[in-house]
Amino acid sequence: MAISDDSIQYYKDQLATFGPVRSKRMFGGVGFFHQDIMFAMLDSSETFRLRADEVNEPDFVAAGMTPFTIKMGTMPYWEVPEEVYSDSEKLAEWAQKSFEAALRKKR
Repeated sequence: MAISDDSIQYYKDQLATFGPVRSKRMFGGVGFFHQDIMFAMLDSSETFRLRADEVNEPDFVAAGMTPFTIKMGTMPYWEVPEEVYSDSEKLAEWAQKSFEAALRKKR
């Protein structure tokens, strides 16, 4: 099932407090980019996920969230709690940490 444009726009609107974000459809999902760096995704089941590493992964674990798993293994994108993505201020904080995780990986 294809992800609706309305779903993509919802998350872009929620991320507006974080900063300018563009989206790109890819592999049945959608990637979200800030400064041309992917820091979030919407998987094919429309689960919103943010990038994690050893610095911010404990936030996701503490919230009881799970990483994105595919046949080839686990990817560094974790499910975001509804109380985070529905609150644009809180989401901006989590998105910043995820963007920083993506920057660390890029280095």
